[in-house]
Amino acid sequence: MIRLGGLWKGGTDEAGRDPVVSARIKGWTRAALGLGDDATISVNEIVCADPACPGSETVILVMIPGRRTKAYKVQASMVEVSQSMVQAALAG
Repeated sequence: MIRLGGLWKGGTDEAGRDPVVSARIKGWTRAALGLGDDATISVNEIVCADPACPGSETVILVMIPGRRTKAYKVQASMVEVSQSMVQAALAG
């Protein structure tokens, strides 16, 4: 693979995430919480090795200056996450 400007050729970043999917989840999060540009949102997919875990989950971190970082979890891989799933996670 050839690295181009921080992205791997083939449409994924260094961690293998699709930046379009990540941006979509960040946008839904920003809109649902009414966040300004000063907030930072991180979206990561985690595969749990524990047999009790459901497999992949998407973790959304919301970082607002002067506040504690909040973590929200969606029990699905990033590509499976829908807007309603994000809204449910943020409400819960």
